[in-house]
Amino acid sequence: MYSIHFYENKTYVLNQALRTIPAIDENVRIKGRNGKVVDVQQMDENRYFVFVEFEVIVDRSKKVESDPKEKKINRDLWAGNHKLYDCLPI
Repeated sequence: MYSIHFYENKTYVLNQALRTIPAIDENVRIKGRNGKVVDVQQMDENRYFVFVEFEVIVDRSKKVESDPKEKKINRDLWAGNHKLYDCLPI
């Protein structure tokens, strides 16, 4: 068993006890993130430092700016200028 220490840009990511040592250019998945092994350094007989480069995460929660007409409709709804409000009985 080997003690494998995973690093990303000098930032400690994970320490695992593994039976095999990851090879350079091997694809790895750590904490739900896909990455590729860039470098492997042997520190002791059973301790290895593995440097990983992770894929860039795209934040999809940001809303893409949409049509300006849609914004105008939404603004009119909040202002009470929609015809639906005129049809409701008082």
